[in-house]
Amino acid sequence: MPAVETPAPLLTGEPPPELLAWYERLSAAVHAELPAAVELRHQLHADPRLSGSEEDTAAAVVAALGVGKGRTVAGTGRLVRIRGGAGPSVALRAELDGLAVHEQTGVPWAATNGVMHACGHDAHLAGLVAVGRAVARVGGPAPLLAVLQPREEQAPSGARDVADSGALTEEGVGPIIAVHVQPELPAGVVNATPGPVNAATDEFTITVVGSGGHGGYPHTTVDPVLALCALVVNLQQLVSRRIDPTVGAVLAVTQLDAGSAFNVVPDTARARGGLRVMREEDRTRLLRALADAAEHTAAAYGCTATVHTESNEPVLANDPELARAAVTWLGRSGVPVDDTFRSFGADDFSHFSSAHRSLMLFLGVAGGDEGADGRRPGLHSPRFLPGDHVVGRVADALLAGYLAGAELLGPVPLPPGEDA
Repeated sequence: MPAVETPAPLLTGEPPPELLAWYERLSAAVHAELPAAVELRHQLHADPRLSGSEEDTAAAVVAALGVGKGRTVAGTGRLVRIRGGAGPSVALRAELDGLAVHEQTGVPWAATNGVMHACGHDAHLAGLVAVGRAVARVGGPAPLLAVLQPREEQAPSGARDVADSGALTEEGVGPIIAVHVQPELPAGVVNATPGPVNAATDEFTITVVGSGGHGGYPHTTVDPVLALCALVVNLQQLVSRRIDPTVGAVLAVTQLDAGSAFNVVPDTARARGGLRVMREEDRTRLLRALADAAEHTAAAYGCTATVHTESNEPVLANDPELARAAVTWLGRSGVPVDDTFRSFGADDFSHFSSAHRSLMLFLGVAGGDEGADGRRPGLHSPRFLPGDHVVGRVADALLAGYLAGAELLGPVPLPPGEDA
């Protein structure tokens, strides 16, 4: 990975004095919780669970928070309310599930059950617990709701189910914040970009139908393989000629399936792939163009084509005011901040950002040992394992988001014992 200069800390303004007092109190309390949070990270990492089977992980996190059992949501998820002021709450989300990956990190606390926290969820959960325990111990400027979300890694989306359940509305959630580790950012940098930061995703399957026959008599067939190959090439022009290049989009054909023998022209050929966009209008435009290209390219080869699409995640868009406020608190903590990073990856946190003022912060974890192939392990790699210091940085970022959310909710009182 090429070297990237670490941005200097950004400061965007002076926060209200009431929140400054809360920041001083909570920052000290969070850092006091970090040794226990690191131990929790090791516990969760050593014994992960797959999507939909996270009951044990949820129970361990709830026990570590120590404020009650909370409310079950979306099957294996939990909502845990933590003390704070009156009024709407600020929600902090972390993901419960691991991946079906056989760990190869070699640490004493590596998982051995064929499941791995290879996407940083263990560190996200531990950082959330550090903030939650701090708020439980010293109070906070707004009520805090810990959202322990299931099934981030697998459909059906846990975030969609939590959002559709209405539980967040019933719990009085205002802003909702999350942090995700990101190997594409320099180590220690926290990103808070306003507006779209992750893409909407759609899956598509194209089925081309022709008329098969003997491979030695191609003139007696209508070859769907030839038509599909032409279509795959034609699809590469859609993004470059239909979408503003300053915004961008991704249309990728990733699977092809046709035939069963070298000397048989099949009746059908299929392609599967994905579409990723940063704007809803581009999604509509490209899906229509995809269907048109499939129909007309197939027709040019004497075939017919059908397109089936399945929508996954919407665009993940950060609330601009929430992002700016978080940058202020991150800068005050001495955290280097980036406000430009965007990714065509997807995260089901976007289902929350569609309904609430939301902020996804990305934490840079670039670095680590290179493998035999000369590459550093990235997300979902069996060797991906950010150091334990990441737990503290996740906690710092979540605390910044919590204070930014409290700031957006309105005036807050001074902490008990503080002079007005």
